[in-house]
Amino acid sequence: MTFSVIARDPATGDLGIAVSSCILAVGRAVPTVRPGVGVVAVQARSRRGLGTSLMAGLAEGTSPQDLVRRASHAAEDVDRQIAVLDAAGQVAADTGRGSLPASGHLLGEGFSVQGNMLASPDVLPAMSAAFAAAGGSLADRLLAALTAGQDAGGDLRGRQSAALQVVSGTAATEDDDGVRVDLRVDDSGDPVAQLRMLRNLQRAYDERDYETLAVFAPEGARDLYAALAASRRGDRTAARTALEAVRTRPGWSTWLASMAGDARLAAVSRLLD
Repeated sequence: MTFSVIARDPATGDLGIAVSSCILAVGRAVPTVRPGVGVVAVQARSRRGLGTSLMAGLAEGTSPQDLVRRASHAAEDVDRQIAVLDAAGQVAADTGRGSLPASGHLLGEGFSVQGNMLASPDVLPAMSAAFAAAGGSLADRLLAALTAGQDAGGDLRGRQSAALQVVSGTAATEDDDGVRVDLRVDDSGDPVAQLRMLRNLQRAYDERDYETLAVFAPEGARDLYAALAASRRGDRTAARTALEAVRTRPGWSTWLASMAGDARLAAVSRLLD
């Protein structure tokens, strides 16, 4: 019913998972992630709570291989499909004999792809190859693998939801919760494509790509980003026009005044002084 990829970035130590399925809100059902500990995917007919118990085992120092071996011998988990990755990049997976066909998993260096009730035997090889070949951040590589799986057929029954989570390879602290990416599409006709769009939007926020945000940000904020984008490229007329539009929106003038000390807005606000 589901296909996913879990992986560790050897350059940053980040850990992550991307998953899609023809169920509602797969991001609630399949992934269990913890900064500095690892990532777990539980699929097929896995019992509720299995992800939590596997993560607890990782936190106690048990290897992914031992955790998967134990689960594979548990009578109550005969129908499950699991994949486990620790903070060092050790990975193990197993597809129970009761998992829905077509199903299976493939292991790579620091990553694993797995799926069940797949539309084609090409899904998992396509995901594995795409992840290995993709560049960019871990989130981008995970999305590349998920996209390849969907393009190869994905879930036999169709598509409904997808999720992408990336956390730090080190434990969370009071100053950093360790969460790098947490995006979910709970109900969509094309969830993987929607997830890619959300990732691009998040990247625009992170990189202060005001040109992109002027188009794709929520309607109320687009004029603000248009003003910032115009100011950055030196177009004073466009910046003034956009900022004037911001000030006509209820409540925004008060917000702009409260942000007077923000360096990004100060230069733009002076255009109207």
